[in-house]
Amino acid sequence: MRLTTKGRFAVTAMIDLGLRQSGGPVTLAAISQRQQISLSYLEQLFGKLRRNELVESTRGPGGGYTLARKASDITITDIIVSVDEPIDATQCGGKENCLGDGARCMTHDLWASLNERMVEFLDSVTLQKLVDDQLAKGLQVEDKPNVKRAISAMPVVKPIRVNAPNSVFALGNAFFKP
Repeated sequence: MRLTTKGRFAVTAMIDLGLRQSGGPVTLAAISQRQQISLSYLEQLFGKLRRNELVESTRGPGGGYTLARKASDITITDIIVSVDEPIDATQCGGKENCLGDGARCMTHDLWASLNERMVEFLDSVTLQKLVDDQLAKGLQVEDKPNVKRAISAMPVVKPIRVNAPNSVFALGNAFFKP
């Protein structure tokens, strides 16, 4: 079984949200900055997390995301499955046609048992436990996010002043003064 970045980033972002949600909604831009995860990728993940009712969004100034349930009621399996990450070590995706002709491979039962154990383990770990682990390691949670809000992502460019004529007639008059 290989957990892709989708599952890893979703769990990481949810831990970040769990650590900071007591201060109100948390912006994806702030999570993106702290965790070095692409903002557009976070937007995709949080869309799925919201549809699966793990997070709630608040629009407008001061908006962002909060947990839809208590962190102690959210398991890691909930997070991973909500972002469409399969928890499956079998070659056939659990369909029992590993060899392509409807037959199971010799190791199918081994991998299916591993799947069960992985799900049991991830179901036993809550978001609250991971948040508590981070706090126990001494992680300092700042009160205010360090993200500057701007209307546009484009930098403000000051116009260049040019002392040149602004029309053909003015240009002609500049060269041919009587």
